[in-house]
Amino acid sequence: MKLKSLLLAGAMVLSASAAQASDEVTLQLKWVTQAQFAGYYVAEDKGFYDEEDLDVTIKPGGPDIAPGQVIAGGGADVVIDWMPSALAARENGLPLVNIAQPFKSSGMMLTCRKDSGIKSPEDFRGKTLGVWFFGNEYPFLSWMSQLGIPTDGSANGVEVLKQGFNVDPILQGQAACVSTMTYNEYWQIIDAGLSADDLVVFKYAEQGVATQEDGLYVLEENLNDPAFVDKMVRFVRASMKGWKWAEANPEAAAEIVLDNDASGAQTMKHQVRMMGEVAKLTAGSNGALDVNDYNRTVATLMAGGSDPVISKKPSGAWTSVITDAALK
Repeated sequence: MKLKSLLLAGAMVLSASAAQASDEVTLQLKWVTQAQFAGYYVAEDKGFYDEEDLDVTIKPGGPDIAPGQVIAGGGADVVIDWMPSALAARENGLPLVNIAQPFKSSGMMLTCRKDSGIKSPEDFRGKTLGVWFFGNEYPFLSWMSQLGIPTDGSANGVEVLKQGFNVDPILQGQAACVSTMTYNEYWQIIDAGLSADDLVVFKYAEQGVATQEDGLYVLEENLNDPAFVDKMVRFVRASMKGWKWAEANPEAAAEIVLDNDASGAQTMKHQVRMMGEVAKLTAGSNGALDVNDYNRTVATLMAGGSDPVISKKPSGAWTSVITDAALK
């Protein structure tokens, strides 16, 4: 009995040591639990983070949660954000650095009712357009500036409606167009009863104003810590493994997302459809930032005339150190 007790005690010590060996990482999502973030939930569910000796906490976002504020306040080690808001925050004093870019393509669109008479961007003039704010408005404002369309509500310009994170304005006739993502809100409009034939869609990517979405960002000062860098290398490697698994297994990935949805608000149908669309955006990315995509984003944000999103080319806003090591 004494030997058995000693062995049990020894096993408990080893177990405790193993638990302590896992490095903790807190990830703040940009939005609520959904297939937009499937890669991270898959990496957790499939043990990819465990394989890298990581104990990852995934914190859902929401309409009142700004990733930049969370990381600035010490509530996360790494956050998911869109590059326009991250670069704007950096210029305003919050030193965010992009360490990986799982999303290769932009899913942002402006979706309009065909019966509003809109056939081309020139037809926006005199119309009310729904736009997301909290940092998501930057690509839209840059686009309008490049088109020479004022956003002041004048007859020659557009009336900007601060759109909530739903599509009610287009359904209720409050706006001719609303902001949508290829993988989410567009399908909410379809599910509400309008058909694709009732709509005209303007994809930011096709309008030449696409900016990078859903990158991974950390605080610059933390990159001076070799232990933190090593932790992020392992985190990115495991996360990208999760993303590629999700791309190859969309239905199973959707199920994993649903298992992590504490709100119970998501449905399997919507998540499977979302995962299929998200996979189109992550396809072609191994996690490394494409410099051409970055430069296009910067150029778009600086092309704002007298009121650009950012006033100068950023310095130190991204690094390849993490992905270079993760992809070895």
